[in-house]
Amino acid sequence: MNTDSLCRPFDIVSPSIVVEMQLTDFDADQRLLAMSGVSLVIFTSVGCASCRYAREQLPRLQLPIDRLCWIDAADNGGLVERYEVFQLPALFVVRDGEFFGALQSRLTAAELNEALAHALNRIAEELP
Repeated sequence: MNTDSLCRPFDIVSPSIVVEMQLTDFDADQRLLAMSGVSLVIFTSVGCASCRYAREQLPRLQLPIDRLCWIDAADNGGLVERYEVFQLPALFVVRDGEFFGALQSRLTAAELNEALAHALNRIAEELP
């Protein structure tokens, strides 16, 4: 098994049931605007225990989303500021390039599904 600079294995098959991608200050807006479907945008940090738990659990949960978009908060201060991230992990919902706001939920399938349904019933806004 080989690992990348963040000690994540890259030569084994991921147990994820959805597409996962990394976004940065340089490409997040362009990619989120271009993607169709529901994206769960998650800000994390390497030193955060709750973030490590989120990275482990979210890909395995049955959620009504098309992809998980991970953003390293330590390396992407511009996005952290624009999304007004104050605690980690921070979760946001984007559907078809429109912003549906933050999710306030525990990291369980039932609570996340409920929070996603509630968020997607809000009036959409432009990306921050």
